[in-house]
Amino acid sequence: MARERQLPRSPRLSRRSLLGGAAGAAGLSATAATAASAASAAATRTADVCVVGGGLAGLTAARDLVAGGRSVVVLEARDRVGGRVVNLKLANGGVTEGGGEFIGPTQDRLRALADSLGVATFPTYNAGKNLLYKDGKRTPYATDGILGSVPPVDAAGLANAAIVQSQLDGMAKQVPVDAPWTAAKAAEWDRQTFESWLNAHAVVPSAKFLLDVACTSIFSAQPRELSLLYVLYYIAAAGNESTAGTLERLTDTANGAQDSRFVGGSQQVPIKLAATLGDRVVLGAPVRSVVRSGGAYLVTADGITVTASRVVVAVPPPLAARISYDPLLPATRDQLCQRLPMGSVGKAIAVYDTPFWRADGLNGQAVSDTGVVRSTFDNSPLDGSYGALMGFIEGDEMRAYDAASTDDIRAAVLKDYANYFGDRAKSPTHFVVQRWDNEGFSRGGPVAYAPPGVLTGYGDALREPVGGIHWAGTETSTYWNGYMDGAVRSGERVAKEVLAAL
Repeated sequence: MARERQLPRSPRLSRRSLLGGAAGAAGLSATAATAASAASAAATRTADVCVVGGGLAGLTAARDLVAGGRSVVVLEARDRVGGRVVNLKLANGGVTEGGGEFIGPTQDRLRALADSLGVATFPTYNAGKNLLYKDGKRTPYATDGILGSVPPVDAAGLANAAIVQSQLDGMAKQVPVDAPWTAAKAAEWDRQTFESWLNAHAVVPSAKFLLDVACTSIFSAQPRELSLLYVLYYIAAAGNESTAGTLERLTDTANGAQDSRFVGGSQQVPIKLAATLGDRVVLGAPVRSVVRSGGAYLVTADGITVTASRVVVAVPPPLAARISYDPLLPATRDQLCQRLPMGSVGKAIAVYDTPFWRADGLNGQAVSDTGVVRSTFDNSPLDGSYGALMGFIEGDEMRAYDAASTDDIRAAVLKDYANYFGDRAKSPTHFVVQRWDNEGFSRGGPVAYAPPGVLTGYGDALREPVGGIHWAGTETSTYWNGYMDGAVRSGERVAKEVLAAL
């Protein structure tokens, strides 16, 4: 694709990027294994540091390591950079974001990176009314009143939800973002699910609905799957060194985590960052093993082996665990990875000639208690030259459609869009869906979350290096864990760590 040609690649690496992934997924035949072995022997590199993963975390780490005077090779499994950040090409020549896309206040490191690369932002479309679709009823509501962006459920539900939100924010302030397992009440909070806590505190059904929607929208997981301690940590992490995190910042559009988007799509950031690294980035190279050999590490991927003094693994913990390590990782680290599942998420984007909902006084944002898509955004470009409705498919809803055809997903999504925005939503000019559960080098998103017992039992291993192997990725970030900003922060942190060790 044109957006990937900015990254210099030799003909040999281009060919491997086309062939390597499928062979690795299916298992190599004897003939293919022999060929791969010969390719590995021919394609060898030596560097101070080998970075596994060409998402924002790995690329940021590589940038800082190069700036620190170290040689680096980045091995990326896909035929593109960006990881869980990807632009999807549309039939009309435009692009839309298939993964992480928003940037908001206190996401300072992502902002600084984008600014340094000349990638501009623009406000997420937020003019007009939101929609609440509940109990089969469609209710437009303004977001500039006393309730802000909170959907207008019954008064008792609103009051209960406000109390619960205040409680969560207060509890989150007691959680250290660098070590949530050390909180005074960590053991108590980590032995219960978020759902069990909500059942005891969100006692009005409509309040429980609001908190359930917030949960699935943030984590792409159901409340029953999450540790209460993990949720509190995630709230605490939605800030920076001078600004406390809040649940409202996670859920809001204006002045919240969904405040702005990137001109040209969010993948412009990793694409331009990778371009500064040139042929240090190798695509189509899924890493299969990391082996210590004397004082160095041999990192073997499809078609290439890198010898390095240090290794940075910058992929989600569940995927990091699928790499073969010799010697074996400490049991605590491996057990941690076994216990951090990915959320279940997809994004469905319907494209129209115009953003017709704007003429109806709507901003394209809907919240629903039913359907396959239960939250939507206006994903139209800055100039509004065409309309795009984006919907999240999350948690149980995504799992229910993991094996469905694209046509079945399209029909279900457009039915929801018609319920929210009228019959004109039934007839898009183009439709795309990104199914992260079925993406071989992500297997879900947006983040690997912690069920009960994980943070207090295994959290110490999250960032702790194992010999010369270091860990990055948004899951390791202290602030904005699970977000693009967290990925950038983790790359900056691990680069300092490695530079100090070399």
